[in-house]
Amino acid sequence: MHFKGTAHRYGRDVDTDVIIPARYLTTSDPAELAKHCLEDLDTSFVERVKPGDIIVADENFGCGSSREHAPIAIKAAGVDVVIAKSFARIFYRNSINTGLAIMECPEAVDAISAGDVVSVDADAGIIVDETTGQTFQAQPFPPFIREIIEAGGLINRTRQKLGKE
Repeated sequence: MHFKGTAHRYGRDVDTDVIIPARYLTTSDPAELAKHCLEDLDTSFVERVKPGDIIVADENFGCGSSREHAPIAIKAAGVDVVIAKSFARIFYRNSINTGLAIMECPEAVDAISAGDVVSVDADAGIIVDETTGQTFQAQPFPPFIREIIEAGGLINRTRQKLGKE
């Protein structure tokens, strides 16, 4: 899996209440959730984000309540991958289950600035800040996680395995 896009940079402890505010949890429609992604933290995010873009954040990304709406909103907004120093465990699992690629790489987070063009080879775990030329090594996805993400989430992957695509 390869990703390339512009980096949107955020700090530590970006919680699920900020990723998708509770007032929008009355829907599970990805397109509707995308319209409100990060609006309480970054009012211009949904206007600036382009398909394939990348979120880069400090520690504990996705902390807070365990709403799976958060990774759905991020993915539906056009973000292909989130790179952070660390993720809240339930957000990490919800991301994989909904098909959002996420990678932990503190060194990359420290070096990447907002607006940098970043490419990711998730199979090899290589992150390149193409703006500065710096390269970073993250843990590549194990094959079973790669299969889930490539299928667009756990439900889709299960359907494929059962032959019910």
